[in-house]
Parts: sequence; C-alpha cells; structure tokens
Amino acid sequence: MVDYREIIRLKSTKPEMSNTMIASSIGSSRNTVAEVWKLVQEKGLSWPLPATLTNRDLEQILYPERTHREGRLMPDYEYVYKELAKPNVTLTLLWAEYCAKCEAAGAIPYQHTQFNEKYHAYAASKKATLRISRKPGELMEVDWAGSTLAVTDSITGEPVTAYVFVACLPCSMYSYAEAVPDMKAASWIRAHIHAYSYFGGVTRILTPDNAKVAVVKNTRMELILNRSYQEMAKYYGTAIVPARPVSPKDKASVEGTVGVLSTWIVASLRNDKFFSFQELNEAIRIKLDEFNSRPFQKRKGCRLSAFEEEEKAFLLPLPSVPYETAVWSSETVQPDYLVTAGGCRYSVPYEYIGRKVDIRTTEKCVEVFYQNQRIASHVRIFNTTDPVYVSEHMPEAHRRYLNYNEESFQQWAEDIGPSTGTVIRTFLHAHRTPQQGYKSCASMMKLADRFTPARLEAACAKALSYTPGPSLKNITTILQNGQDKVKNSIPPRATGSHGLTRRAAREKGGTQA
Repeated sequence: MVDYREIIRLKSTKPEMSNTMIASSIGSSRNTVAEVWKLVQEKGLSWPLPATLTNRDLEQILYPERTHREGRLMPDYEYVYKELAKPNVTLTLLWAEYCAKCEAAGAIPYQHTQFNEKYHAYAASKKATLRISRKPGELMEVDWAGSTLAVTDSITGEPVTAYVFVACLPCSMYSYAEAVPDMKAASWIRAHIHAYSYFGGVTRILTPDNAKVAVVKNTRMELILNRSYQEMAKYYGTAIVPARPVSPKDKASVEGTVGVLSTWIVASLRNDKFFSFQELNEAIRIKLDEFNSRPFQKRKGCRLSAFEEEEKAFLLPLPSVPYETAVWSSETVQPDYLVTAGGCRYSVPYEYIGRKVDIRTTEKCVEVFYQNQRIASHVRIFNTTDPVYVSEHMPEAHRRYLNYNEESFQQWAEDIGPSTGTVIRTFLHAHRTPQQGYKSCASMMKLADRFTPARLEAACAKALSYTPGPSLKNITTILQNGQDKVKNSIPPRATGSHGLTRRAAREKGGTQA
C-alpha cells in the first residue's frame, strides 16, 4: 500500500524535496506522489494528522470510489456521548478512534462529516444535551434578572429595591438565584461566591454580561476586566470569558433562565412582604429548589437530576476557605498622606504624596498598593470621621508632634538649661489647657535644631532679663539678630549700692581712691 502518511508529512515539512526524491524515499512513483498531494489539497487535509488515522483510512478518504460497498460499522453513539463529557475530548478525536477500530475489525468507517451528522441525529432523537459546545462542568453563565423585588425597611416602612442575581450551568441548566441590595462589585462578587457554594464546585469558564461590575472594556481589539472580579476568578481557578457586546446568544442559557426565573420566582413573590434580605433569600431558595426540581418538558429528568448525574462530578473542587470579597479602587494620595476606602480615611507613607495608588478593600482590612507593591495595610474601620494614622507613615516632624505631652516638653527644656525650662513652663501654663501651648513648645524645638540648644538657652536668658513672660516671637527675634551673643553693656548693680556714696565719703573728709 502507498504510504500516504509519509507523502503528506514530507510534502508538508520538507518543501525542498521534489516529488522524485519523495518517491525514491517511500518506494513509489513520482506520479503517485503528485496525484496523492493534489487530492490531499483538494480534501483539505494537513499535517500533523491524528495518530490513529491510518494509510487505509487515508486511502478511503482520497479514493472513496475504490472502497467496497460492504456494510459499514455503526459507531457506538452512547459511548461517544459519554466520552464527550471528558475534558479535551472532541468529535474529531472520537472519529479517529472509531476509524482505528474499523480498521482492526476489517470494516469500513463512516467519513468525518457523516460521523458528525449521525451523532447530531442521535442527540436529537434522545433529547439529550448536545455536548459539543456545552461540556459538563465547563461553563457558568451569570447575569442580573430584569425584574426586581423589594424589602421593606423595618424602621421607615419604605421599600428598598432588591436586585436578583442569576447563575446557570448550561449543560444541565441547573440554576442559582439570590437577591442583593445593589448592583455594585461587592454584591456581584459575593453572589458568585454563594453560587459556587450552592453548586458545590467551580466551572472552568465564567461568562458574564458586559456590565461595569464585570468588564471595564470589551472590543474586538482589547478586553479589560474589572480587577476585583478577575481576582475572585483567579482565586477559584476559573477563567472569565465575557459575552460579546450586544450578543445575547453567547449566553443563551442564562438569558432563557432569567426569563423563566422571573416568572417562577420574582413574579410569584411579588405580593409577599419581606423585612430583611435574609428573609427574602430564604423565600427565593424555596422557589429555586422547586424550579430546579421541575421536570423537563421535552426530555426525562429535571435540572437537579441532570446536574447530579451528568455535571456535578466534573466541577472543579471548591477552595478550603471561601474567597473574601475585595473591591479595588484607585486614588491619588493627598497632601495629608491619606486615602479613602469605604468612606473612611487611612494613612500611607508620606513619600507617596501626589502618586496614584491602588486600594484593595475587604470586610476586614484595607491594603494600599503602588506599582503592585503593598505600601500600607490597615484593619478596616466603619462609621468614623477620624482618620487612621500609622506613625511610621509620618514625616519625622509629624511623628514627633504625635508623641508630644507636657512631661516630655519639660524634660526636653530642663536638659537644655534652666532658662529654657522656665520659658517652656510659661508656654504650657499660659492657656486654659497645656495642649494649647504645644505648638509654641514644638516651635522652640525647631529653634534649638536651627540655632543650637546653647544659643536657645542664651536667648531665653536674655528674654527673661527683659520680662518674666517672654513670647516665642521675642526669643526668635533675639536669635535672628544675634542678641544672644552680646553681653549686657550695663553690669548688674550690687545690692545696697547707691549713687551718693562718693559725696558722703568726701563730706566726712575721707579719701576716695
């Protein structure tokens, strides 16, 4: 038999070889090589070929008129249906295996096109799930329901809108639904976590709509996913493949399920009154279980039985710990080296003032990143207007001010000298509370750094010689003008000395040296 595989391999991978050289290599004629290659191109075959595709199979493909018309071996389509559920198994692979089986049995196989057509007919006749594009455990489609429900505020009595999240596994049509208070990223991601928990596993692909909570940008040239959503998918080991914009057929299963669930759940609960989301979701769960247990109209079983029999075993396992919902945001660090997350303010190192940072907010903590490097982490706080500062994030001067107290100021002043100590005590006791004098005391520290502690002590002594209550401005002026370096021109007078002493001595006849 002609070695068709070798002809195809050499013509495909060795374009420099002529037909004569190939014919010599395989022990055939150059005309045969040319004829075979022409038929290969007409049939659209290309290298590499399936390993199970033999020379006999190739002869039947290239020269169907040579095939004897005896009966063909009918494929086992029940086996094909079950095998297609396994990862990476395709109809082409199963057809190649079928051809190998036919060759071993000396039977004639159906061609690829006929094989596929007969499988489609089999699936339609059995009303079975067509496992060509919908493999079990492969895909979860998600969306918002078009209709909403309401929760009554127990205090005000006003209705609060409840949005309904829907997830569907297209293979078994098994579904999940949950009511959430808003359509923000945190609620969207939390609903996914609950859906995975309900299904007891994770699909390999996740297909959402193009809502902002899922997709930032989706064009023919570029896809940008919401960072929080992408992080959740990575944690669960699934891949986000959004539907094409304005293409509802890309997720027809969830689109159809949304419509049915809107009737089965949303419409059926329209007249009921709920006072919490927990109460509403408990009612939704009852309706959801009923929905998944409803018999199919055109085939045996229900969504629940189809899921348990055909799909559950193919789901990826859940992580040991559920994902902690995180929301990402970006912000430029303000001059007070604070960023805002969840309505509260947190510090970052002051070196990042004016730079754009990424903020990751979870239920328990707030993390700040610059160029993917974490620069700050805080325990999350709620309902407070006071910012959260970490001393290590502050400049030296701010950090020192944070540690100020009356005792530390007095100790610092006494270490410099008695005059400085007197002035600091004056500042601290000049107001209703000592804290009001902290700013002046801190300014005195700056003067000591600028002019040296010795000069500050001399300036304080000079100021105290003028007044018992010198101001910060008095001391600053003395230092700036260098008056602390000038000695007093009039020496201190001795006690009991008076201007009439010389005259009194003269009148007594005494001499004066």
